[in-house]
Amino acid sequence: MIDTRDIFGALALTLELASVTTLLLLLLGTPLAWWLARSRSWRSDVVGTLVALPLVMPPTVLGFYLLIALGPSGLGGLFGLRSLAFSFPGLVIGSVIYSMPFVVQPVRSAFEAVGDRPLEVAATLRAGPLDRFFTVAVPLARSGFLTGAVLGFAHTVGEFGVVLMIGGNVPGKTRVLSIAIFDYVEQLRFADAHIVAGGMLVFSFLVILAMSRIGRRLGEIAP
Repeated sequence: MIDTRDIFGALALTLELASVTTLLLLLLGTPLAWWLARSRSWRSDVVGTLVALPLVMPPTVLGFYLLIALGPSGLGGLFGLRSLAFSFPGLVIGSVIYSMPFVVQPVRSAFEAVGDRPLEVAATLRAGPLDRFFTVAVPLARSGFLTGAVLGFAHTVGEFGVVLMIGGNVPGKTRVLSIAIFDYVEQLRFADAHIVAGGMLVFSFLVILAMSRIGRRLGEIAP
């Protein structure tokens, strides 16, 4: 018999992690995506490659190095801070790094699609750099923000390798849905694993469907 308190606890923690991660990625990733879209320096190629690295890097590799970096023998211990490994803040840091390309890339592509012309027109109307960014670039790139937010949230919900390496399986602190499925399978509780996995499968389908509908809707109302 599945423990509903365990599942709801894992679900609440998963949604909290995905929400915090998505918010941080939008706040941190937007200026980064703008710089990557506008810069022609070789530095932008290096930074863009680093941002995209989680797309091809095995999550256990990233999780391993984050575990070392956030552990007592890593940066935290070096500056006298407590270990962030096997804690919710550690999960947030790992999730932000691992899901970053799923938010930055769509926003960057949307900024690149805006082009220079609308910004030049705004400049002729004496709009400053910040005005041009918030009143021209951001509204025109709204599809990228929506896509990035949905992808970032969904990708964080489905994380496993990074979460397992840096967070382990601590109920109420780091036990998210993907870890719960793994734990049920290890215990040969396949019926319970089916329930959780089926729910995540439906969620994934709805995310893709929502992205398709959002993209079509934005295409219909685009000027």
